[in-house]
Amino acid sequence: MKSHLKVHYFQHIAGEGFGSCYEFLKQHQAKITATEFFALPVDQALDLEALPHVEDVDLLIIMGGTMSVNDEANFPWLKIEKRWLRRYLALGKPAIGLCLGGQLIANALGGAVSRNAQQELGWTTIRKVANVPHDCFKLPEEFKVMQWHSETFEIPKGAVLLAENDACRNQMYQIGQNVLGFQFHPEITPEVLDLFLENDEEVAFFSGTHVQPVHDLRKSAKNKFIEGNQILNQAIEYVLRKNAY
Repeated sequence: MKSHLKVHYFQHIAGEGFGSCYEFLKQHQAKITATEFFALPVDQALDLEALPHVEDVDLLIIMGGTMSVNDEANFPWLKIEKRWLRRYLALGKPAIGLCLGGQLIANALGGAVSRNAQQELGWTTIRKVANVPHDCFKLPEEFKVMQWHSETFEIPKGAVLLAENDACRNQMYQIGQNVLGFQFHPEITPEVLDLFLENDEEVAFFSGTHVQPVHDLRKSAKNKFIEGNQILNQAIEYVLRKNAY
């Protein structure tokens, strides 16, 4: 990883921030900037030129959010964000998409995002998909991570499915060697989870066999967060190393 890496992140809800990878990136002297879409007035049009020049970003990290990628009527900046993404990805530059971020990349590249049969909220087990190409990002055979989603992405054309589980088949994908899209939240920390759980209105919309009670989530042991955090750090190193950043 080169020094003074220019990292930009797209943030869709207040308080989420970078999660676990912030300290990892700061250790490598990364210069971190952000676009805070949530701070824009809902009725304000966003011009594409208000976003960074794609050439000025070495690594893009797209965070999660409570909205749907399809809700452009209520969040008009989604259309501009997807247009910018297409420009950025057309240059073959490194990108990481987390939950809504993974859905946004898939959708910007023509993949549908729709309601999943099961909602997922809480700690779940993910399986590595068998027989992926040998040069793809390496995952453990099984690992536990935090889920928080109602929708699922279609794997975009040319992408490789990397991980799955029984509740939601498409859990992680790879495009080339520069893009990794996650359905789950590897960046989650105890502090970020507390912020998520404070949003009682959102939690109230979740139900089903793959939704854990809030009082159980509040008691999550700190060591539960480590595996996902490590996978995210390794994912960042992978897309940067493979693209000589």
